[in-house]
Amino acid sequence: MRALSEIIELERTRNYLRPGDVSTAVALWKDYVHQTERALWHDYECGNVHSYCCGDPLEARALLDTVMQALSPRGARELRKIVNRSDAVWGLPA
Repeated sequence: MRALSEIIELERTRNYLRPGDVSTAVALWKDYVHQTERALWHDYECGNVHSYCCGDPLEARALLDTVMQALSPRGARELRKIVNRSDAVWGLPA
């Protein structure tokens, strides 16, 4: 997977990334979109009380957009394929 080597390099060289940030963001976004509608509604009304300790899934998704822009077209396509699966659950257009 070409994207993985590019992501490792980005996490090593970019000041806005630390090692493991991208995989954490993918997992956080995936877990968030697979929550029940009731849990998502509670987050919408009251705020995500776990975002301070566990990360904000919406910020994680924004980070993934930033990383996809920094990757080569091929690497971005590979990462986008993974992210699009969760986006489809959430209802975002591909």
